[in-house]
Amino acid sequence: MCGRFVSTTPLTDLAERLLVDEVRTDDDRPNWNVTPRSSVVIVAESSRASEDDGQEHRRVLDRVRWGLVPSWAKDLSIGDKLINARAETVREKPAFRRAFAKRRCLIPVDGFYEWKVVPGRKTKQPFYIHSADGAPITFAGLYEVWRDKTDPDAPWIRSCAIVTTDANSTIAAVHDRMPVVLEPAAHEQWLDPDNHDVDGLAGLLVPAAEERLRCYPVRLLVNKPANNGPELLEPVPDEALFATDD
Repeated sequence: MCGRFVSTTPLTDLAERLLVDEVRTDDDRPNWNVTPRSSVVIVAESSRASEDDGQEHRRVLDRVRWGLVPSWAKDLSIGDKLINARAETVREKPAFRRAFAKRRCLIPVDGFYEWKVVPGRKTKQPFYIHSADGAPITFAGLYEVWRDKTDPDAPWIRSCAIVTTDANSTIAAVHDRMPVVLEPAAHEQWLDPDNHDVDGLAGLLVPAAEERLRCYPVRLLVNKPANNGPELLEPVPDEALFATDD
């Protein structure tokens, strides 16, 4: 799964890197400890009528709530359980199948955290996972639009989930799952709102190449959501990995 990540790259840089046509948020605050329910950056494509009566796609960058809320949900609380969507079941699971067919997005991040069970220790060891070249990576994501049907004045709320798959050999030493990392060559296929080939799209949901990512242990500071700063990315000494809780 993926329950925490880092988002610090400026929006202008993300917009250029991901070929965005329109940026709809000015919230450019860096976040070293992104948690569920947070406002997170996504990139999606929308369709609209063009001057020649055809359809024009625009790639848009915006912020949405992390924790997908299906259109049929009674309230927002369901999103707390839907921060991740498993690649193996995303086509069939009621909470995700509609979004998978129609509302896919990219979730750009600088890296993410995962926790490893260490023998002899009660506290799991957090690791920071990032691209080998230090550049941002893009998760495969889904988004939905929801509104409280009991309140005629309720605002529309957009939310998202991260698609996960089996860990590659780099991550497997830490955890058995990882987010799906989409390479630039797959972005157009994933984002195209007119692409309803769910079998073809499912073929993109594979572990990243082993050499694509790197990971290292970080301080337990990340365990507390209130902690938020670059110090969370500081590596811990190797000997700390072998310390026990006794």
